[in-house]
Parts: sequence; structure tokens; C-alpha cells
Amino acid sequence: MIDDTKNAMAAPVEMGGIAADRLRSIIERIEPLAEERKSHGDDIKDIYAEAKSAGFDVAVVRQVIRIRSQKPADVE
Repeated sequence: MIDDTKNAMAAPVEMGGIAADRLRSIIERIEPLAEERKSHGDDIKDIYAEAKSAGFDVAVVRQVIRIRSQKPADVE
């Protein structure tokens, strides 16, 4: 059985008014960013585990981070 998926994706084809190569380009730009986001999520999870093992209350750490990300006027 021959896999025609790669061949079908290589040729620019109009599908419902959207060029397949444009869609592929968009997807290829999103994929590495999604992987990076996943990687950052894993790193953040590890840091929270480190904070917990050091005796810090992780819920409080999360709350502090949330407050620090807000605008100063919103915090007041």
C-alpha cells in the first residue's frame, strides 16, 4: 500500500477556497509553538513541584503569580 498523503500535501490544491499550501504553512508554524508551550508547561510543573518540596504552599505561589501578572491599577 502506497502512502499518498505526502504527495497529496506537496501539491498546491484549492480546497473550499483555501489553498492547501497556505493551510499547511499555517499548521507548520503553529506546531513548533505548541511543542514549545508544552515544554514550558512541563518546566513550570517541575518548578511548582520544587516549591512544594521546599515547603511552600503552591496555591499561594500561584495566587502571587496571578497578582503579579495583573496591572498595578487592577491590583489596588
